Formats: sequence, structure tokens, C-alpha cells
Amino acid sequence: MPAVFIVAVVVAYLVGAVPFGVLIAKMHGKDLRSIGSGNIGATNVARACGRKWGYICFGLDVVKGLAPVATFPLVTPRSEAAPASAGFFAMWLAVGIAAIIGHIFPLYLRFKGGKGVSTSFGVALGLWPYFTVCGLVALLVWIACVLKWRYISFASICAALTFPVTLALATTIVPAWDFGRTWPLLVVAVAIPVLVIVRHRENITRLRAGTESKIRTKGRDA
Repeated sequence: MPAVFIVAVVVAYLVGAVPFGVLIAKMHGKDLRSIGSGNIGATNVARACGRKWGYICFGLDVVKGLAPVATFPLVTPRSEAAPASAGFFAMWLAVGIAAIIGHIFPLYLRFKGGKGVSTSFGVALGLWPYFTVCGLVALLVWIACVLKWRYISFASICAALTFPVTLALATTIVPAWDFGRTWPLLVVAVAIPVLVIVRHRENITRLRAGTESKIRTKGRDA
């Protein structure tokens, strides 16, 4: 188990560190770090290369969080009849965190990466059913906020804050989600919005000043 866990964490970091946004922009002959916000995420890719490529970048960034987390239980020897322990949840989460850290501090870009929202969503989808359910609720909140206010950063912060609240409610309601085993999930769920807010501190400053960029929608000015 220790050897499998260590390899899984290293692989998750290296996968998470792949800068798909930068690679997509380079395919178009552009340096993403010198365009718009300079972020390597999907929003800036859409700004630099078009909305279609922004969607593609978003999907790839989600997958690089989803794949390592979804794979870990398959390569970890554990009895299916026995419920997962807190220790197993902690290792599972560590793999997901490694992928997120890879996106935020990528080795390939001298540790200067993105905000980690898309990759975090991928990690959430892979932690079935615990984070998956919460991630889907957070996605609905994100969509609602984007449609209402058209600020990607504000929507991301709202979605991140929704995540731990949803998990806490589910843990209270669903008997199988025993807090004695799943407490590592709740600890990380609380840490996620803190990380998202820290990574969006410049956006928060612009939101307060009224200078944050909105996404463009048909028939409306940005």
C-alpha cells in the first residue's frame, strides 16, 4: 500500500501539472501568460483562442483531476465488503490534492500555474459518491451565478463555498456517510473554499472595485 500510494501521489501531481491551457495557446501561436489575465485556465484560453478552445481546456483540466482519483481505488488492494476507513479516505484525498497542487504549482511552468477550480471539480467527480454529489451541486450553483452575474471568479467562489455546506448536510442526513470514517473528506471540503478564495484574491479586489471582466453572452455587452 505505501508504495502504491506514493506512486499514485507522484503521478497525480505530474498529470495535474500538465498545462493544457498553455499548450492550446501555443498551438495557436500565442503565449497565454501574456494575454488577458495571464491565467492558464479555460477562461483565459477562451479569451485568447475562442470559446470552443476554452471548453476543451476546461474539459482537459477536469480530466486531469478526475483520472488519478478515479484510478486510485482500482489499484489499491482493499476488500469491497469492508467499508472504507478514515485512513483510506485520507490517502484517496491526498492523491486528489496532489493533482490540484500540480495544476496550481506546475513543475513544467516553474511552479506558476492556475487557480485549480477545474481540476478541483475533476477531483470531486472522482471521489464517488461523497465529493461527486457535492461537486454536482456546486456546479449547479456555479452555472446559476454565471447566468445571473456573468462573473466567472464570483461564480467559482460561490460554488466553492457551497461544497462543504453540501457535504456537511449530506453527512448529517445519510446514515452510510458516517462521520467517524469520512471526517477527512469534510476537513478537505472546508479547505477547498479557503484555497479558492486565496487564489482569487486579485479577482475579489477587482470585484469590489467594479473592474472585474464579465463573460460575453449573445445579445449583451460584456
